[in-house]
Amino acid sequence: MGIEKAMDEHKNGMMTKREVIAKLGPEALLGCLERMLLIRNFEIRAEGAYLQGHIGGFFHSYIGQEAIQTAVLEAVGPNNWYATSYRCHALALLLGATPKELMAELYGRATGNARGRGGSMHFYTDRLLGGSGIVGGQVPLATGAAFSIKYREIVDEIAVCFMGDGAVVQGAFHESLNLAGLWKLPCIYVVENNLWGMGTAANRAVAVERIAEAKAPGYGMKGYTIDGTDFFACYAAFEHIHKQMLKDSMPVIIEAIAERFKGHSVSDPGLYRSKESLKSSMAKDPLLLMKSTLIEEKIIDEEGYKLLDKKMKDVAIEALEYADKSPWPEVTSLGVDVYAPQTKEL
Repeated sequence: MGIEKAMDEHKNGMMTKREVIAKLGPEALLGCLERMLLIRNFEIRAEGAYLQGHIGGFFHSYIGQEAIQTAVLEAVGPNNWYATSYRCHALALLLGATPKELMAELYGRATGNARGRGGSMHFYTDRLLGGSGIVGGQVPLATGAAFSIKYREIVDEIAVCFMGDGAVVQGAFHESLNLAGLWKLPCIYVVENNLWGMGTAANRAVAVERIAEAKAPGYGMKGYTIDGTDFFACYAAFEHIHKQMLKDSMPVIIEAIAERFKGHSVSDPGLYRSKESLKSSMAKDPLLLMKSTLIEEKIIDEEGYKLLDKKMKDVAIEALEYADKSPWPEVTSLGVDVYAPQTKEL
């Protein structure tokens, strides 16, 4: 099947799990675990604040998918262009936005990442082109960033585009990937297949079983399917693809399969799947899988994991307190940074 085919390390040149551990070493691996724990704790506390009425609008949790973007940033580095969907909290944290500014943004406060104007779906950093509230809307943005990289003959940067399985049936996806394949644009298109779209099983919404491997040939690209719950499999894939892309500038599609543990958004009770099915999926919690490996490698023990988890929990709680005490935006600031062409009076 697709995952086994894509992760046959000896045939496709990707590192084995043992080689990933040896390359990264204890310090980097602990750093990755810490970032995954930060994402998990941030999402848990923020969702709790939403349910208590402190946060309005929309809220899309990344719980269950932490290994994917953490591995990408470790393998590819922050000095590239990134675009993602409305499920953007994790990527913003990984790209250097502070938990305090992101939580304040969720609260709609003036100290927030976008001064309280963007909310949950629209975080930004110097290298994050924002979360997109339009399904598939980020795909043309990332493709444009890749075009800019190639046009300016920048040889050490790429663009990375994250999307859900629901985005691959949008027209913008196909038009963008056609241009990327035609012009050989250095972009990694990452389909984070959490299996349920907005509430419809992927196998009832997408005509092919393995999205990347089926779609890629139509655009002259390579496609890979990976286990999105396994940090080491993700790192091996992205490290291999990144090195190849810096050589040939050819775009690539990756399908990372990781079933989300929550509903599509905080208002979704997830009644379309059984409790038994969810329990089975949660047995492949990326955090527990990462912890298990690091304990086996004697990089951390159970007590050390609990201490690290508590440390990240405290960071998230501190962010909640900061957001709650932060001021609301002034009404007079509504026009700041809003631009419109000037017209002469008739």
